[in-house]
Amino acid sequence: MNVLGVILARAGSVGLENKHMLPLIGQPVITYTFEHARNARLLSKTVVTTDSLEIIKLAVAAGFDAIERPPELATSDATVQDVLAHAMQAVEESSDFRAEGIVALYGNVPVRGDGVIDRAIALLASTGCDSVRSFCRVGKWHPAWMARLEEDRVIPFQPNSIDRRQDLEPLYLHDGAVVAVSRQSLLRATEHPEDAHAFFGTDRRAIQTAPGETVEIDQIMDFYLTETILQHQRQPLKKAS
Repeated sequence: MNVLGVILARAGSVGLENKHMLPLIGQPVITYTFEHARNARLLSKTVVTTDSLEIIKLAVAAGFDAIERPPELATSDATVQDVLAHAMQAVEESSDFRAEGIVALYGNVPVRGDGVIDRAIALLASTGCDSVRSFCRVGKWHPAWMARLEEDRVIPFQPNSIDRRQDLEPLYLHDGAVVAVSRQSLLRATEHPEDAHAFFGTDRRAIQTAPGETVEIDQIMDFYLTETILQHQRQPLKKAS
């Protein structure tokens, strides 16, 4: 299965300015995703799509083809499916490569579990489904414990009397580690621009990740958390005395 990896790295950011290029333990945030893509055995080819000349230079220096994203696809309103379709078209028009599957990798995710990209691709290939995403089980941020606030009045989002986490219905949230879609599903999505999630298709599958296995940097606290996790990962375990 020919699988095109597309690293997404828009220059602008609503939450954290220039987040892809922030220095994280000696290297820009996005370079961690470069490493994840290199380590994925089932990615046939990987490109970087961006409107940042700085990121383009970094990607090319790292050995990746870079696709300059047009202004209309570099806004906060641009959809991932449109960006992926543009990247696939650009690759196929400039080479003999033809994608059967497309994997979206967000450049602001410097922490991913080992093998998560390959797991998603393998499930996409073995099932023939439309899409596969990584999902992490929701803990204390469960909807059953959420509320609306009308000034200082608390309105339960889901009225209930659950007070133990283990009694909550298991629910899962896409954690941003990986999105894999079939060529057919992505092309069908271009016919439904009104639905930003059309490229997920109708047969949507999931792989599960553990809490904390993925960290997506959108706010400064995410950055500090990532820094701590990476430092911990790089320190050898101390032997018990």
